[in-house]
Amino acid sequence: MRASGRQVPIRSTALAAAAACLTVPAFAQPGTGVDILSHRLEITPDFQTQALTGRARIRLRVEQDGLREIVFSGNALVIESARLDGLPVAVAARGKDLVFSPAAALRKGRTATLRVSYRGRPARGVNFSNTSVFTSYWACDWMICSLDRPADKAAFELRLTLPAGMKSLSVGTLRSVKAGPAGLEVHVWRETRPYSSYLYGFAAGRFTQVMTRHGGYELAYLGATPVPRDMQALFGTTGAMARFLEDKAGMPLPVKRYTQLLVPGSEAQEAATYSVIGLKQIEPILQDPRNDWVIVHELAHQYWGNLITSRTWDHLWLNEGMAVFMTAAWKEHRFGRAAYDGELDIARARLGRARQAGFDKPLTFAGPYPDIATRRAVQYSKGALFLDHLRTLLGDKAFWAALKRFTRAHAGGVVDSRDFQRSFEESSGRDLTATFNAWVHAGDARDQAGT
Repeated sequence: MRASGRQVPIRSTALAAAAACLTVPAFAQPGTGVDILSHRLEITPDFQTQALTGRARIRLRVEQDGLREIVFSGNALVIESARLDGLPVAVAARGKDLVFSPAAALRKGRTATLRVSYRGRPARGVNFSNTSVFTSYWACDWMICSLDRPADKAAFELRLTLPAGMKSLSVGTLRSVKAGPAGLEVHVWRETRPYSSYLYGFAAGRFTQVMTRHGGYELAYLGATPVPRDMQALFGTTGAMARFLEDKAGMPLPVKRYTQLLVPGSEAQEAATYSVIGLKQIEPILQDPRNDWVIVHELAHQYWGNLITSRTWDHLWLNEGMAVFMTAAWKEHRFGRAAYDGELDIARARLGRARQAGFDKPLTFAGPYPDIATRRAVQYSKGALFLDHLRTLLGDKAFWAALKRFTRAHAGGVVDSRDFQRSFEESSGRDLTATFNAWVHAGDARDQAGT
């Protein structure tokens, strides 16, 4: 159906398994014939109706000759108009996809601009209160993008229209706050470094903000209530964590400002240049600092996950297993070896429960998982245990040198498990084929983790 001049409701039909996966979408079907170069969005949240109105300008390059469809993730938005280089395009929902069909086939190498106007209440990923809004997990439910193509990184700009006096947060740097219509303000955020679409997000509200400077970057904390002293003390460890991760990665923190947004509930989500952290995740640290996992886990993703991104979700252990492992390594650094072992014992227990249920797979397993807990047992927990196994096998000096080599070589890019193996083999001078086949590539899921 034609989008020009009509309102086209596009309903999300994402798989139920994907809806339960939080940060882990359904397995990708890579390759849709386009490379997304940039997203430029204009979004106005309505705090009374909890709906959004938006306009998107998507710059893309055609990678397949004779392309007749541009496919994105489906959602619950109403598409009011869509034009490609000024010409109307047809819009339709097909399965879990949102499909834009130009009138004529597109030639390979062409650069084009898709402009889309939309409105609606996203089914997921946008959390409203009377005075604030924040996004989590499901970027492609509130904008036009593809959740299943993490390798397609793009620059990002967001113009948020908000009630005057609100603070905002999004990807990159706040470039300006200007007067808008009817007493509103327009906040312009921009990030020129390309990031995957699942890392896009925004927040706005009557936030309290605390900022500190560490070396060449700023650390910021935003919360919806006045900042209690004990909460400031909790986030005060972030600078030390950043220095630790910089040492292990062999390169500076890859953001000019890193912000942690404190929200109600159990949120724990990385975004490009910031993280969303729920009160329920961070409050246990008040009783015991050893309960601190969420701050360093999400901070680690600024390197492994955000800066260096899994080519497909089949290789997600490179994001999540690494973050779990670096949490254990940070605890070892701060509290001693027993804290490291304790963190990995949690991972062993989670993997053990999956094995008792009869499910254990290689880290790059591309099939379905029975539930989110089992998926995390493999990609998060077994991934961390494999990294510990490599550390033991190679020794500390060789292991950390190899991790630095991998991180520096692939900064800003996308990777798969073969890239990781290659970096570790080249750095250590060892053939790790048998080890990677046993844990990562092949189907031997016996007890390599020591459970």
